[in-house]
Amino acid sequence: MTPNSFSHYILNIFSEIGSLILFLKEVLITSIKYPSSRQQILEQIWQVTMQSVSTTSMAGFFVGAIMAIQFAMQMSEFGAIGYLGGLTTSGTIREVGPLLIAFLLSGKIGAYTSAELGTMRVTEQIDAIRCLGANPIQELIVPRFIAIVISSFFLLGAGLIMSVFGGALMGYLFAGVSYEQYVRYIPSLITLPSIISGTFKSFVFAFILGSICTYQGYKTTGGAKGVGRSVVNTAVLTMMCIVVADWITSTLSDLILKMITETIH
Repeated sequence: MTPNSFSHYILNIFSEIGSLILFLKEVLITSIKYPSSRQQILEQIWQVTMQSVSTTSMAGFFVGAIMAIQFAMQMSEFGAIGYLGGLTTSGTIREVGPLLIAFLLSGKIGAYTSAELGTMRVTEQIDAIRCLGANPIQELIVPRFIAIVISSFFLLGAGLIMSVFGGALMGYLFAGVSYEQYVRYIPSLITLPSIISGTFKSFVFAFILGSICTYQGYKTTGGAKGVGRSVVNTAVLTMMCIVVADWITSTLSDLILKMITETIH
């Protein structure tokens, strides 16, 4: 890569970031000044949730199962198998669960929304809405954006709950840990910071997903090929941003936890 092409690549990245920020600003202003109807938002929430609840629940179940198997292999060597449920659930809620389930939703919800909006753009449906005197941001983007953030947040929560059941089942089948024993240490090992961290990450990941997929779909150009390009960009950018956001939120959570601990002591 030549210096000129590299600088052009960097400028394109910053240009896309700037465009996304301006897009989010317009969405936020529109949602405040010209709020969408409650019926539109509820319909989108229902549609997004029903599309992904089964897939998210299944993914959460197997995330918990995989975590339980991995922890059981290590903990059995130290005679601490009784703490399997607490450690598995804590690790899943705080770190692994939100990240993996967000990846799944980025391919499920993100790709669908980007393709839907992109198709509307290239077939000039969005231009037709504007010609009729309506605001396409208000009619199309705001309801989908709000619905994706809300639905993704609760879908992540549902997936994390299912991960507890998956971990309990695998703990019983592979480690001989009864359900009662598996659940016994969950309240004592899952701390409030872990719950807050997992909840905050779920919200951040949902916001990233809603922002990128609506932006990529709304700015689609180039016909059917452009729609495909927007879908690919949505999947790639969402996963990259989620990984970066996971690192940032994890670092901030650790710093805040250390500050609180030092203040108390």
